[in-house]
This record gives sequence, C-alpha cells and structure tokens, in this order.
Amino acid sequence: MRFIRLIFVVLLALVLVAVALANRQVVTLSAFPANFGQFLGGTWSVGLPLFLVIFVAFALGMLAGLLWEWMRESKIRRTSRARNAKVVRLENEVGQLRESHAAPRDDVLAILEQPEAKRPAHGRAQLPAAR
Repeated sequence: MRFIRLIFVVLLALVLVAVALANRQVVTLSAFPANFGQFLGGTWSVGLPLFLVIFVAFALGMLAGLLWEWMRESKIRRTSRARNAKVVRLENEVGQLRESHAAPRDDVLAILEQPEAKRPAHGRAQLPAAR
C-alpha cells in the first residue's frame, strides 16, 4: 500500500510540474472589473504566472469544500457526542446496579470456581489406583 501511495504522489508531482511548465505566462489577476478599482483608489491587480493562479484556485476550492463539509457534519458530530455520553452513563449505571444487587453466592458454585488445589479434600472421591 505504501508503494502504491508513493507511485501516486510521484505521478501527481509529475503532472503538476508539467502543468506549471506549460503555463508559465504571466497573467494579470484583477480584484474588480475594469475601471472600478479607480473609485477605491488603486489598481487592485497583480501579475502572476498562470500555473500559480491555477494551483491557488484549486487549493482555495479544496479548502472551501472541506470547510463546507465540516460545517455540514457538525450535527452528526454533536449527535455522536451525545450518544457516546449516554452510553458511558448507562454503562456506569449498569456497573453500579451489578455491584449493589449482586446475587448471593452459592456455596457449591464457589467451591467449583476455586482451583482444584484449593478445594477441600473431603469433597474429592478417591479413585482406586490403576494396576
């Protein structure tokens, strides 16, 4: 699996380098439409290589998608935390009930649960020795 991941990363790096080399032209990136930036006092534009614009746009899109998904799943996480807290509370309650309502121990079961070396000798049947 590690080898497959390494191959994928290398191929992705090769594709990104190829895209960067093919799109080295400088493009002007403007924040506002033409002549609108003059009203705000400045040009509000910058010259960047096209591959950088593509990569930054991709990264911002991924970040926006991750943020959107995280916000969408907040209800699921909140429900999961509440259910986990309820499970812990119920497990503690069951443990307390088991301790407080423990059934009286049966003497025969207590003897059977002991290791054989600790059992009383008078309770063992003596078998005749094989010849």
